[in-house]
Amino acid sequence: MRFDILTIFPGMLEGPLSESILQRARQRGLIDVRLHDLRRWASPPHYRVDDVPYGGGGGMVFKPEPLFAAVEELTQEPPRPWVVLLSPQGRRLDQRLAEELSGRARLLLICGRYEGVDERVREHLVDEEISIGDYVLTGGELAAAVVVEAVSRLVPGVLGDSQSAARESFTTGMLDYPQYTRPAVFRGWAVPETLISGHHAAIEAWRRAAARRNTELKRPDLLTEEGADRNSLGSGMLMPGEAGRTEES
Repeated sequence: MRFDILTIFPGMLEGPLSESILQRARQRGLIDVRLHDLRRWASPPHYRVDDVPYGGGGGMVFKPEPLFAAVEELTQEPPRPWVVLLSPQGRRLDQRLAEELSGRARLLLICGRYEGVDERVREHLVDEEISIGDYVLTGGELAAAVVVEAVSRLVPGVLGDSQSAARESFTTGMLDYPQYTRPAVFRGWAVPETLISGHHAAIEAWRRAAARRNTELKRPDLLTEEGADRNSLGSGMLMPGEAGRTEES
């Protein structure tokens, strides 16, 4: 899968894309991430990509000319990308949206800045707007990194464990069951006996029940009719991985 990221600060993304799972996925050719400096499509001598808003007000707005020129050039190379504007006005990123995006061969992510982009960009250039949450960032670069991470781990072969993505929080509509590792007893706190019993059916039942308890306590909003439908579809598998868990193996 290919990601093209259009930004005026490509250096902000080099670190996150060069570590851990994303680095290995790029090295193995499972994902292709290309950073493009928007100023390359701006006009000399100053290569400005922004200007003051019509009607007055504070801040600056991304000009349409560089964005249209960049996207039009980048989309000439097949396959045509799905053009996404990272914006607080967009559809909020969740696991279902990540799954939808992972089904596309190529994404072109536009990192907004300042007071946003000229409205003609929204109306005539982008296919979709995406937000990573109900808050405002200085720019879309960190949001783009989140999208790349969330989508890439759903690409076959990216995770070391092929079942990891299927077991994670939100994939089946509930949070994860609690995770434990060695030692079996730490400072007097013991791992639940079921988990060290070796009885796989009992372990699976414990995990399902624990996942539901976790969800009821922390995210009861997930236990909707839609979430219940997804849980019933996934009831034959182990429950998903916890939101804060990492996949380094």
